[in-house]
Amino acid sequence: MSPQTKISPSEDDLRAALVALKTRYPSLGIVKTHSILLASYPDWTVSEKRTRKVLQSEGLILDTPSPQAADFVYPTSRLIADLDISKWSSKVQVRYYDKRKGKGLVATEDIEEGEAIWKEDPFILAPEWEIYDLQVSSAACGYCSTPLDMSSPLTQPCPASSSSQVHCPIRFCNRLCLSRSAKHHPLLCSSQNPGCIPLLKMIKETQWMALHAFSQCTSRILLSGQRSAEEEDRDWKVVVGLAELGLEERYKYGFRSTGAPEPDRESWKKAHATFLQAFRSPKTPADQKSLAKILKKPVNPVIEKALFDYDPFLKGLGKMSLNLEAHGGLYTLHSHLNHSCTPNVSVRHNDRRTALSRITLIAKRSIVAGEELFVTYVNPEMDVRRRRRELQAWGFGECSCVRCLQEAKHMKPEAEGMDDLAAELKASLGVM
Repeated sequence: MSPQTKISPSEDDLRAALVALKTRYPSLGIVKTHSILLASYPDWTVSEKRTRKVLQSEGLILDTPSPQAADFVYPTSRLIADLDISKWSSKVQVRYYDKRKGKGLVATEDIEEGEAIWKEDPFILAPEWEIYDLQVSSAACGYCSTPLDMSSPLTQPCPASSSSQVHCPIRFCNRLCLSRSAKHHPLLCSSQNPGCIPLLKMIKETQWMALHAFSQCTSRILLSGQRSAEEEDRDWKVVVGLAELGLEERYKYGFRSTGAPEPDRESWKKAHATFLQAFRSPKTPADQKSLAKILKKPVNPVIEKALFDYDPFLKGLGKMSLNLEAHGGLYTLHSHLNHSCTPNVSVRHNDRRTALSRITLIAKRSIVAGEELFVTYVNPEMDVRRRRRELQAWGFGECSCVRCLQEAKHMKPEAEGMDDLAAELKASLGVM
């Protein structure tokens, strides 16, 4: 039998095949895309030069940034030194791409659609406000955020409440969650550290998620230093490695969220003052004494400066906003994931009855070894204009993923001012 004759596909067939491949594997380069194309269509004969030409004509190869783009400020990130990924998964590894893109996660093996890639508990948790309200009303666990069964004999109150004139409303699922809460709770406990009460009040009144998260993060870092230098070093490396874009940079370059109004500079200063009052300089001698009982060892001077000086404080707030998962957790490995408007990974809270804050990363489709893992930073149901605007609000530039490039070709010009007006109306109605 003679070997099957290969055919040269039509331009339309080749274009459709390459668009489908780039939609599925957006991070692959020309050579890898060409290789997968030939493997997927073994009866085709296509040169790499032709593949490149079609990809370029479809806008699926990113252009070299212009000199103006080089001056644009993007979030920065760095690798977390000595990070042991194996405690979460053997299926992924960290890769550093370049200064603009930073780091990401790639698959180390083929992953099937629907497969759990890893599970992860939060480094810190600043839950969405509905859950936070349950926590401060003693109806959800102060550690894992799982709603409490108040009839259960396993639930535990904050022990400090029984020996203090100031009540702490936080309760825990069981003794295990109570024990684990020692990593962050004491410095944010109104009974143990009354100096934190103005900070907690501001967090609740403003619903400023970044301030909430940075307070939790600061509490964890300071308390780890009280336990051991090794634990402090390990936790601090996680914080240092997070992607960063400070509040000042956002204002300087005009980045603005399309949702609710953001805190202004006056709010930044007030937040910094209450932050210092909670963690470093309480106003009254009694509150100072309470804080000294918790922080018996001196704070590492490098960490102290990085947490409490005003400019680093603003950068810390920016870090939280960039890295928090949608429901308010900060997760070490999850924070490495980059964005695509056609993500291949979804984040789920599957352990709702036992560990609500634990996330499970699920493959939305099959993923090949070497392919980058993506989540979406925005609502994928929005149109391309809205998705790009949401991403640009945090300095990510104009999204050039395959989906955006394709949809932008058919994008109609918007009436001047109408989209901003719609955003303002939705914000006023509490829709956004």
